[in-house]
Amino acid sequence: MTIADLLQILRKHIVAAIISFVVVFAAVAAVTFIMPPKYTATAEVFATYTGQSGEAQSTNDMSSGTNYLNTQIKTYPELVKTEAVLQPVIEDLGLDMTTADLAQVVTATNPTNTFMVDISAEVGDPQQAADIANSVSRNLAKQISSDLYNSTGKAPIKLTVVQKAQVPTGQSSPNIPLYLAAGLVLGVIVAVGVALLKDILNTKVDTTEDVREALHASSLGTVPSSAMLDDSRPVVVAQPAGSEAEEFRRIRTNLSFLTTTATEGHGRLLVITSTDPSEGKTTVSSNVAAALAEEGKSVLLIDADLRHPSVAHKFGIEGHVGLSHVLSRQASPADVIQKYWKANLHILPAGKRPANASILLNSDIMRELVEQALTQYNYVIIDTAPLSVSSDAVVFGRMAGGLVLVTGKGVVEKKELEGTATALKTAEVPVLGYIFNFADPKKIHSKNYYYYYYENGEKRNSRKGKKHK
Repeated sequence: MTIADLLQILRKHIVAAIISFVVVFAAVAAVTFIMPPKYTATAEVFATYTGQSGEAQSTNDMSSGTNYLNTQIKTYPELVKTEAVLQPVIEDLGLDMTTADLAQVVTATNPTNTFMVDISAEVGDPQQAADIANSVSRNLAKQISSDLYNSTGKAPIKLTVVQKAQVPTGQSSPNIPLYLAAGLVLGVIVAVGVALLKDILNTKVDTTEDVREALHASSLGTVPSSAMLDDSRPVVVAQPAGSEAEEFRRIRTNLSFLTTTATEGHGRLLVITSTDPSEGKTTVSSNVAAALAEEGKSVLLIDADLRHPSVAHKFGIEGHVGLSHVLSRQASPADVIQKYWKANLHILPAGKRPANASILLNSDIMRELVEQALTQYNYVIIDTAPLSVSSDAVVFGRMAGGLVLVTGKGVVEKKELEGTATALKTAEVPVLGYIFNFADPKKIHSKNYYYYYYENGEKRNSRKGKKHK
């Protein structure tokens, strides 16, 4: 995974990432400010080797004494935590704690290559911290000089307090800047982790980038999720001034740049399908047809999904007689094609559901019907069955030189969409472009769209929002 991939995943799940970051950072900040402050005071003692007699020491004695001192002083940090040192401290200061409790707040270190011992105490009272550190240093010196080596007559090592602990002026814990910085880093790590986890667990197509990665095709447009699209009329007809209608006008414009098999004197054949059912291909086909007709193009929309016909329902027209009757020679195209809304928009419903749908759609009659229609219309749009249901779209896609794939957000699996792309590539049917359906309306940028309104029966346009520079 590259940094670009990671940034793309974060962008896809930016809301979850931000929420995770805020929760973690807020929790760390709350703990930081709720924790009671503690103060640390430190006293320093210095160790010297005095030998076991008062006589002057030779060079060899001094060398041996230094080695001895080096060995002994490493044990003093642990000696500080013993009952022999801490119990006198409790009695001297009248502390209400056990030696085990006191050992938790006292620490001692021996700085490298020195004969120093730093003794620190961290408690909630700054004065008490200084008192404990000073008392421990005194009792450690006393323990070593009078008790620890008393079997030799005279202690060979002497500890001297060279720096008394001072009353601290500021708290040592919690370290607010450090804790908040740690919370910031932890929040970023958790945010990235949540985004990655959501991306791994989310197996369905969620963004237009998911579709682009799977199909390696260009986007023709994005259709928002809207209750208006459930109407029995296309939004271009029912709500021509709405943002949904404008989305289909954008798709109409992008479709005009597609490379299809149209020849001089013939119209363009557009095959619209999807990977799975319920991705909204019929809604898209119907609205695209209406948008093209609105522009003045002559359009024939054919419902070739004979297994689950729905174009007639989408337009609110009679659909019992249609394509299946033409293909079975029970009717002619002129008998079943219906005009809708404008004189240049014609609909060919599917008709009754036949038992041999694939045979009918792959027949010479179907090919002749399409070829004849292309001589009479600027656009012939075929709404065909999903690719997971049948291969009808592949047959029509070869006729058109490619197809348009409608992909519904949260409907199709990413792997299934990748499988569709592989199957179409194997069949040598290119995806001319895709339309992302059921998108989040809040994520569709439409500040520089033109919206249409009607005044005295005439269509006019106006710009909504400000133009991006």
